[in-house]
Amino acid sequence: MTHWLIAPVVLPALLAPFIVLAARYHIGIQRVLSLAGVLALIGIAAALAWQAADGTITLYQLGDWAAPFGIVLVGDRLSTLMVLLTTVLALFVLLYAIGSGWDARGRHFHALFQFQLMGILGAFLTGDLFNLFVFFEVLLIASYGLMIHAGGTARLRAGVQYVLFNLIGSTLFLFALGAIYAETGTLNMADLAQRVTLVSAEETVGIRVAAVLLLLVFAIKAALVPLHFWLPSSYAEAPAPVAALFAIMTKVGAYAIIRVYTLIFPPELSVTQGLHDLWLLPAALVSVALGMIGVLAAKRLERLVAFAVIGSMGMVMVMISLFTPEAIAAALYYIVHSTLAGAALFLISDLVRTGRGGSLALTAQPPMAGAALTAALFFAGAIAMAGLPPLSGFLGKLLLLQAALATPQAALIWAVVLLSSLVSILGFARAGSQLFWKAKSITAPEDMAPASVPAPLAYLAVGGLLALLALHTVFAGAAHGYTSKIAAQLFAPQPYISTVLETPGKLSTPDPQKKDH
Repeated sequence: MTHWLIAPVVLPALLAPFIVLAARYHIGIQRVLSLAGVLALIGIAAALAWQAADGTITLYQLGDWAAPFGIVLVGDRLSTLMVLLTTVLALFVLLYAIGSGWDARGRHFHALFQFQLMGILGAFLTGDLFNLFVFFEVLLIASYGLMIHAGGTARLRAGVQYVLFNLIGSTLFLFALGAIYAETGTLNMADLAQRVTLVSAEETVGIRVAAVLLLLVFAIKAALVPLHFWLPSSYAEAPAPVAALFAIMTKVGAYAIIRVYTLIFPPELSVTQGLHDLWLLPAALVSVALGMIGVLAAKRLERLVAFAVIGSMGMVMVMISLFTPEAIAAALYYIVHSTLAGAALFLISDLVRTGRGGSLALTAQPPMAGAALTAALFFAGAIAMAGLPPLSGFLGKLLLLQAALATPQAALIWAVVLLSSLVSILGFARAGSQLFWKAKSITAPEDMAPASVPAPLAYLAVGGLLALLALHTVFAGAAHGYTSKIAAQLFAPQPYISTVLETPGKLSTPDPQKKDH
């Protein structure tokens, strides 16, 4: 058992209250502590990912209580990849927040930022469904505080809507957990993977209901149609660095679906047969179409990016819904791409806001400050999100189309993906034309206040995210090879189960003596 596995949870959990207590009135000290914490998290995440790269599965038992009685954290290829992606994203988001001054526009930004990281990283590492619920609530509370950072009526209204929708998801999550525990007597995911297979065919009603409820909960987190209503307003009204960090939060829902429905409710399990292709795939295809139509119809840049996130999540969920190793590998490759691209576009939209003096309306206005560099960054971000060559979005879609060829729904998937890609290209081209091309023909009024040029550190943060996208493209072969190994590990879960339960090939049973102790 390695103690480093709990560090991504403990470090931000300790750093956040320390920032509040020791540096509440010193924004400079807060920035140093927060940056140092994120850099330390990147180092820890990289080491954990390196350890898991050869297939090693790492276990941490809190209080040295063995599963399924104690709380466990599990580090495998999938969880450590998501932890590394989150921490790297957090670094560039934090640099942007500092460079743009967003962190100084309200109280406790850095403390809430650390609590948010604690919730996200804990959700990726936990090996227990109840603690997945706990970490969902931690990130929900922190994300609400970040969403209303700097105040404003519209932001507060969007924050309330965001909390209400997610509280509905939390309630459904508790119902699902209750049903699962009533049927199996455990909430440890490795233990459930064995116990669910032993439920008799006559007693599967509770398990079926729980599986559906869990899918609904994770679909809410992933903003899957028709459970996506909270996302456009919430992400559009949130401060840009917060919205950029939220790009990983929808991936928490996708991660949960991958983990639960390959480990506990795999496609071959008769109890949940047909749940994936009969409900998840159609909803995902509609999400792709609706998201890209929203990109074309958006009247403001921040809402365009929010709908692009819905469309990209739909693309991820199409891949996941196929539940084959090839499709899951493609989904994981695309998750990395869409997280970086979505975050970059949210930050670019803030560069546009700063250069235009606060306006994000997709109408022709006088040229903005720093237009040339901002336009170049927008062009690169739009190419990435629309899935045009040569960036990784194009390769991710090719992987999806290739994985779909062996399915009966191949024609439908190809049609939706290709048509929605065309629509998104038109939407981003329209937005770029209004923001940058037509601006040259507009003369600024003499009494118009000059807009400020975005800070160099803000440009550096956005450039860093786009550079990571370029690296994700250059090393696409190695990246896809690694995601293929992750998918293979997911579809052969026995080593995971054996590591967690420490009883290879056997069903864990309660030990009365240990329980009494």
